[in-house]
Amino acid sequence: MNEIKTQFTTREGVYKLLTHSEYSRPNRVPFNSQGSNPVKVSFVNVNDQSGNGDRICFNVGRELYFYIYKGVRKAADLSKPIDKRIYKGTQPTCHDFNPLTATAESVSLLVGFSAGQVQLIDPIKKETSKLFNEERLIDKTRVTCVRWVPGSESLFLVAHSSGSMYLYNVENTCGTTAPHYQLLKQGENYAVHTCKSKSARNPLLRWTVGEGALNEFAFSPDGKFLACASQDGFLRVFGFDAAELHGTMKSYFGGLLCVCWSPDGRYIVAGGEDDLVTVWSFSDCRVIARGHGHKSWVSVVAFDHCTTSVEDGDPPAEFSGSDEEFHEQVHFGLTLMLWVPQALQPLDKLLRLLTLPRSNSLPHSSNPAGGSTPNSHTVSNSSTATTKGNSIIDSAFIATGVSKFATLSLHDSRKERHEKDHKRNHSMGHISSKSSDKLNQLSSTRTVKADAAKTLGTMLCPRMDEVPLLEPLVCKKIAHERLTVLIFLEDCLVTACQEGFVCTWARPGKVVSDRPHEDTVM
Repeated sequence: MNEIKTQFTTREGVYKLLTHSEYSRPNRVPFNSQGSNPVKVSFVNVNDQSGNGDRICFNVGRELYFYIYKGVRKAADLSKPIDKRIYKGTQPTCHDFNPLTATAESVSLLVGFSAGQVQLIDPIKKETSKLFNEERLIDKTRVTCVRWVPGSESLFLVAHSSGSMYLYNVENTCGTTAPHYQLLKQGENYAVHTCKSKSARNPLLRWTVGEGALNEFAFSPDGKFLACASQDGFLRVFGFDAAELHGTMKSYFGGLLCVCWSPDGRYIVAGGEDDLVTVWSFSDCRVIARGHGHKSWVSVVAFDHCTTSVEDGDPPAEFSGSDEEFHEQVHFGLTLMLWVPQALQPLDKLLRLLTLPRSNSLPHSSNPAGGSTPNSHTVSNSSTATTKGNSIIDSAFIATGVSKFATLSLHDSRKERHEKDHKRNHSMGHISSKSSDKLNQLSSTRTVKADAAKTLGTMLCPRMDEVPLLEPLVCKKIAHERLTVLIFLEDCLVTACQEGFVCTWARPGKVVSDRPHEDTVM
């Protein structure tokens, strides 16, 4: 398990690392990531008629790079970035392209920074259009997430480690004084304020959500809802235009760090400091499953839109009662991949693939008494026996020591050991290097502990034996440093680690045969 893998097998086939399609700093020297913000990656397609329209942006430390992305087709040429920027006094933390305005001649890229500012740039024209929150009068804390509002050419949303989100319009200025706010809407642990001003200025709205940092948010596929993952351990889902709270979920332990929607908008998946992947039903507003087996914080969750499928005409799955009833009621197949960092063990970065199979194919877990039920290692979506490739996956999975958690209930002794492991192994260094952020983290930790006893065993946070548990199908070490990015494209998937290396993994059957480096992939 300590060997870095260059391929892995799933039920779709073999994914292969394309070593010459690796993007990084031009010198290819591993970045000393201590104290730096996570490496992030953004993509956009500029509809280039040449057929090479993908563009990639990634940050490494104080540097920001913009390249033509050649994917599985050709090797990366790191000597020719379209744009490169080096910042002083602050670091890029996140970024997002506007797909509506992207052309071969111009793109709109938002970049958030550790000091709280947001920059709008055009890396093709090599122009800087605007700088928002320049004097840090709106918010002085680190930008944790920035996204264009779906369907808009001018509106964007920014989250900060203060726990606030701000809605901006690129056409408005931010003013020369601190904004004054008027309450628009208030609910349980959230409030929305408008900016009081005689003339149009930013921000248009301020959202205050939960306690502590707002670590990530994600818009639903139709753009109507917003899912927010916060350091207080709560997932909150809002109707975006109406600013109404649709539903909430509480982590089993600690803060939530990442969140994403299923392609059909029916499910939300969140991961965080409880080492779990929680699947939440949007229509039922409750937890329907958890993925376990991870040894530390979950940093990225993502659905693969190419392999995720929901059969047309299937009724929404109702998850209630025993796990046997759950097995009978599953009518959909969805694939979920995630990368897990080890807070204090940087050499043990694992790739884990979780699949919620179709009905009658869910793997049976060991019973609480310790005995194994049939098919405890059958992970195929078919009724046939486990293939050789899956046997290899299962062996790797057992070697991690995760198999001891293969029960549908956690006994008190395991729970106590689990919480002790968190206290010993978890570090907040990768979330923030600012002292103010750390104070927010500590404050939210006290709040989470106080609220844990109230929510555990409720619909907000079911006990471990009250919802089905999903097992990882793939567990591979693919990087020396913690993984921070997972993006699915049509012919490949893209990962990035904190050393600053952005890797391309060709999907099964998508390796171009005339590539000059194919014999090095294995």
